[in-house]
Formats: sequence, C-alpha cells, structure tokens
Amino acid sequence: MASVVGAYARAFADVVVASKLDPARLLQELRDVEALLAASDPLRRVLENPSIPGDRKRAVLDGIVQRMGMTRQVRNFVAVVTDHRRLSLFSDIRRQVEQELNERFGFADAEVSSARDLSDPEKKLLEAEITKLTGKRVRARYVHDTTLLGGAVVKVGSTIYDGSVKGQLEKIREQLVS
Repeated sequence: MASVVGAYARAFADVVVASKLDPARLLQELRDVEALLAASDPLRRVLENPSIPGDRKRAVLDGIVQRMGMTRQVRNFVAVVTDHRRLSLFSDIRRQVEQELNERFGFADAEVSSARDLSDPEKKLLEAEITKLTGKRVRARYVHDTTLLGGAVVKVGSTIYDGSVKGQLEKIREQLVS
C-alpha cells in the first residue's frame, strides 16, 4: 500500500508545484477533509459505498466543498481518491502529501515541547536554531509539558533534541549508574 499512497501523494504534490499553489492552504484543506471524514461516519459510508454512483458522490462532495470553501484542486483530489476506492487510505495519503511538499519546498515540521509557554522572541530564537541544525525552514508546533521541569524537547522527523532539565537529570543519573 505504501506505493499506492506515495503515488497519490506525488501526483497531488506535482499539481501543487506546477500550479504554483499555496501548499500550506492546501494541506490545511486536506486536514479539514480528513477531520470531516473522521467525524462523520455516514459521510464516509456514502463516499465508500460502491453501489452509489460516482456522480452522486461528487454531488455530495461539491456541496461540502462549497460550504467549506475548498479549492478546486483539493475537491478534484478527493474525488479521484473516492472514485478509485482509496478513501480508507486518505489519512496516510494526507501525511505523505505533507512529507512530499515539505521536501519539495524545504520545510521541516518540528514539535517543540516546553515546560512553560514560550514568548514570541523565544520561539523565534528556537526556530532559528532549529533552522541552523536542519538546514530547512521550520514550521513549529508548540506543546506545553510540565513534566519537563524546565527547558524544551524538539522533535524534527525522527530526530529528538533534548534540552530539558528532565533529560539532563536522566543523563546525569545514567553517568552515575555506570
């Protein structure tokens, strides 16, 4: 299934790049569709039902697109995924699209966990440091985690940068044990 997911993701990323569209907006629209599908079991059943004709499914989709104000490209992408009976893979495809666009546009998503809420200057300084480390522009998501005691933990992809007090205490404990 990974190759199927990748094929859809690459095709959508090609459309975004070729049409010079705003990748952040389209990714948000895909997340909105994903959330809607997760929240509405009846909608998902209608779109996945092979006995319902494609034109009726697209009419339902058009109504949703109109209410949500989605772009034509996202509407068409969802229609293709639905027509090819790949809606069960939509979350995986959306994640792969995000990775594909990040690679093409030189972005890195970072999850920053901190013991307290960070001020805007602190966030900018931290994002600048992450940019230096990764060589990519950073889109950071901030999470408050009181178990860290102080400092922050940054996760970029599968790499974790631990600058928390809890992490430093753990390193000291390991050194004392050995």
